[in-house]
Amino acid sequence: MKKTLILLLFASLSLGVSAAKEITSAQIKLIGDGETVNTLALQKAIDRLSKKGGGCLNIQPGRYVTGAIQLKSGVELHLEKGAYLLGSTNPDDYYQLQVGGEGDVVRKDNSKYGLILAQNAKGVKLTGEGTIDGRGQALALNIDSLVKCGVKKDDNYSVRLHRPSEVMRPKLLFFSECSDVQISDLNMRNSACWGLSFDQCSYMDLVNLKVENRAYWNNDGIDMTDCDHCNVINCDINAADDGICLKSYHLHGVSDKILIKNCRIASSASAVKFGTATWGAFRNIEIRDITVYDTFRSCIAIESVDGAKIENILVDGIKATNTGNAFFVKLGNRAGDGNGYIRNVTIRNVDVELAFGRPDLNYDIRGPEVGFFHNPFPSSITGYPGHNVENVTLENVRLSAPGRASKGMACVKVTEVPENEKSYPEFTMFGELPAWAFFIRHVDGLTLRNVHLQLRDQDFRKAIVRDDVSNYKEENLTIKQ
Repeated sequence: MKKTLILLLFASLSLGVSAAKEITSAQIKLIGDGETVNTLALQKAIDRLSKKGGGCLNIQPGRYVTGAIQLKSGVELHLEKGAYLLGSTNPDDYYQLQVGGEGDVVRKDNSKYGLILAQNAKGVKLTGEGTIDGRGQALALNIDSLVKCGVKKDDNYSVRLHRPSEVMRPKLLFFSECSDVQISDLNMRNSACWGLSFDQCSYMDLVNLKVENRAYWNNDGIDMTDCDHCNVINCDINAADDGICLKSYHLHGVSDKILIKNCRIASSASAVKFGTATWGAFRNIEIRDITVYDTFRSCIAIESVDGAKIENILVDGIKATNTGNAFFVKLGNRAGDGNGYIRNVTIRNVDVELAFGRPDLNYDIRGPEVGFFHNPFPSSITGYPGHNVENVTLENVRLSAPGRASKGMACVKVTEVPENEKSYPEFTMFGELPAWAFFIRHVDGLTLRNVHLQLRDQDFRKAIVRDDVSNYKEENLTIKQ
C-alpha cells in the first residue's frame, strides 16, 4: 500500500511538471478572430514558462493578432498547422530592443523593432507548420501616415522615395545575442522591413522555412549580423530585397562557421550577399547547393567596403536561371581605413543562365532601376589600386550570357572604367564594362578551371578582360561566341 501511494505521488508530480512544460492557446484564452490583440496574454505565458525553467507555448488553429512579444530562455513557440500569428498594424504595439555597445558602429539603416524579439536568450525555439505574417505593408503605411501628420518623428524619412526609414519599421523577427536557437518548418511573410534578423547570435539552426518577404521596401529574407556556428538549410526564400544577407555592424564582430545549404532563392536584389555593412570579419562560410531564379542582381555578392576581413569562403553548387548577374566580388574602401581584404574564395560547380532584361518584373516592389541604359553586365572580381583580391578559384563553371551588346549603346576601354572604391558596391557600379563574362581587376591569384562560357547572341566585347592581374591560370577554358 505504501509503495502504491509513493508511485501515485510520483506520477502526480510528474504530470504536474509535464503540464507546466506546455501551455496551449486555449488555456491562456487567446482570441483567434483576426481582430483582437493578444499581446499581453502571449507575453504573460512566455514569461511564466521561462520562470519555470522553460517549456512550449502551443498555438492552435486560429488567427491571432499581436504586437511585439519577446521570447525568453528555454521557451518554444509552436504554431500548429492552421495557426496564424498576425502582426498588429498599430505602430504603438511595437518596441525596440536596446542593443549595441562599445566598439559598435552607428546603425543608421538597421531597425531594432520586431514582431518577435529575443535578447540574451538561450535555447529558444520557433517551430510548427503555422504562419507568422507581419502584415508589413499596412503597418508601414500607418507609420508613414503618422510621420506625415507629425504624430511620429522620423529624422531619416525619405521625401524623394515617399517612405519612412528602415529604423522606424519593425522586422518580422529580431534576435540579439542569443544562442542555441532553432527555427523550423514555419511560413514567414510580409514584414515592414527585413524579415528574419539575427545580431551576434550563435549555434543557430534555420531549417525548412518558407520566407516570403515582398510586401514593402527593404524586404530582405534572412539577415545574420556577426553570427557564428549557424545553419540555414532547406529554406525557400522569395524577397523583394536580398535573399540571405551576412552583415557586420560591429568593429570586432565575426561571422564564422556559417553553412547555407539546399536553399531556393528568388530576389529583387541579390540571392546571397556579404554586406553591405562590412565592419568586422567573415570567415569559414560555406554556401552549398542553392537554386537561384528570377533574381535581379547577383547570385553571389561578396563585398568588403568598410574594412571587413573576408577569407575562406566556399561556394559549391549553384543552379541559376533568369538572373541578372552570376558573381560580384568587390574589395572597396568606403570606410577609408584600407584595412579590409578578400582572400581564399572558391566558387565551383556552377550553372548560371543570365537574363537579358529585368528578371524580377513580377514583383510589385522591385529593386531600383539602373540609372542609365546599358549592355548586359558581366561578373566582376575587383580590388582597388594597391589592394588586391587574393586567391580566387572558379571551377566547373558553366555561364550562359545573353549577348546582344551594342556599340551604339556603349563601347568602353579598360582605362575608362572607374575604380569607385568608395562607392556603394553593386555589380552596376562601374557603368559599362568591356567584357561579357568576367571583368577582373586588381587580383593576385586567380584560377579558372573547367570554365565554359557561352553566348546566346552576338556580343562585340571580349569574354574576359583582365587589368592588373597576377598569378593567373587557365585550365580547360572554353568560350563559344
